[in-house]
Amino acid sequence: MEEMTDRGNGRMLISVDVMGGDHGPMTILDGIALAAKKYPDVEFILHGPERELKQIVGKRKNLQSRCEIRDATNMVSMGDKPSIAARHAEGTSMWSALEAVRTGEASACFSCGNTGALAMLSVLRLKRLPGINRPAIAILWPSKNPQGHTIMLDGGADISADAQDLLQYALMGTTYARFGYGLSRPRVGLLNVGTEKHKGTQELGKAYGLIDNSAGNAEFDFMGFIEGMNIPGDLCDVVITDGFTGNVAIKASEGTAELILGFLRDAFNFTPLSRIAALLAYTSLRRMKKRIDPRRSNGGVFLGVNGTVIKSHGSADAVGVSAAIKLACKLARSNFNSKLATTVSSFALQKPNASNSISTKENCR
Repeated sequence: MEEMTDRGNGRMLISVDVMGGDHGPMTILDGIALAAKKYPDVEFILHGPERELKQIVGKRKNLQSRCEIRDATNMVSMGDKPSIAARHAEGTSMWSALEAVRTGEASACFSCGNTGALAMLSVLRLKRLPGINRPAIAILWPSKNPQGHTIMLDGGADISADAQDLLQYALMGTTYARFGYGLSRPRVGLLNVGTEKHKGTQELGKAYGLIDNSAGNAEFDFMGFIEGMNIPGDLCDVVITDGFTGNVAIKASEGTAELILGFLRDAFNFTPLSRIAALLAYTSLRRMKKRIDPRRSNGGVFLGVNGTVIKSHGSADAVGVSAAIKLACKLARSNFNSKLATTVSSFALQKPNASNSISTKENCR
């Protein structure tokens, strides 16, 4: 599938499910308007109720000539079970947004909607890349790395993953790091309850062997088992885990970031002197807030499907939506998905095995 889709005038198209998310179309359109300022050559196909969207777009001058509206009055609810949503998804805004990518009309799809439904529909409509068993969501985690973040997958596309799946996550994650962020030899860590080789499940032991065996041919450095405390550090560029663990970790980190920012606000508002101190430290505090603000790293990429699909948090505000839209534009422009497909298909021919898998016990101590 060609990633750089345009209308014959060099302008790239992003397909947007405007009905997903917690805050409605207005917030999503506010985020698109912010992103559109950075990417003046990008146009948007908006999927949602035509009458409502025309009114909202009409109030945003920088979008009026850059948006095409596709009427889709039905939507996938955030509470819908993915299997049920998939059976009744035809005609919804999510279905319509993915169709524009499937037909090659749009370069990428963006949605704030139901994660499980989006994952299932992406597989059903776009199909998996050859050699991929389970697509995964790759998210960006603020960290001490020079690039400012760590890539972690799976962020919640599938709650389970066996050893072979975790190897595929490593291949996809390092390809994302290499072509998305210019890391020629990414460092990979496998998330576990401890760094010792005897800890964790038997499946993690098998995955350790597969990833370790594959590191040389796939041109990445395997750092072995890592713990949760290492994710925001500078030990590795890519963290591999199953979707259940990854999603719990993401939500916990976002809650912690909000807690820290709340504590700082309370501390600097406590007395008149502390408020003066806040004014003196304003520039530094603003820089720190920007660094740990989860909105600015919003946007998970569905890796392993035949097309670029970006999933935003359902609760994202305009800043978060803008960050995710910018990511969609960046990946579409870099022809990333074609590079990922080439990497995965070429490595699949090598048929790696876990002959040196380590022995582990069910040990969380």
